[in-house]
Amino acid sequence: MKLPKVRGMKTFKHLSDLAACVGQDVATTEWVQITQQQVNQFAEATGDHQWIHVDEARAKDGPFGAPIAHGFLTLSLLSQFFDKTIVVESARMGVNYGLNKVRFMAPVPVGSRLRAHMHLHSATPIESQGLQLQWHVTVEREGSEKPVCAAESLVRLYP
Repeated sequence: MKLPKVRGMKTFKHLSDLAACVGQDVATTEWVQITQQQVNQFAEATGDHQWIHVDEARAKDGPFGAPIAHGFLTLSLLSQFFDKTIVVESARMGVNYGLNKVRFMAPVPVGSRLRAHMHLHSATPIESQGLQLQWHVTVEREGSEKPVCAAESLVRLYP
């Protein structure tokens, strides 16, 4: 799998500048480490206390050899990945509009470091001079050849 090399914050002056990147790998985020505290807090917030996530002793003897992050915790990092990587100066507001497809292809053991690769698939004008962006986001785990998550994320930006 060929992954984008563009790292760090990408700043665009106008929505049209970002729209000009359709079909391109726009950014790769910095690494984010997954901690047991994050996993436990996510379990509390969602009510998902499955032992493979929160019971460290039992998880060591389980199928993954350690506790793993919830798939939805991994997915929830997309907001952080976008916020810390892509800025459009003329956008006063951005909203998560949803997801078309999501796959969790590999586990994320606690202690793993993750980063995301963002490919802009489409940019469609919407009401109020806004723009709907369809992103193909691939989340990788450091040291693993297989991605841990792939998602089509829809984001709306408004000037």
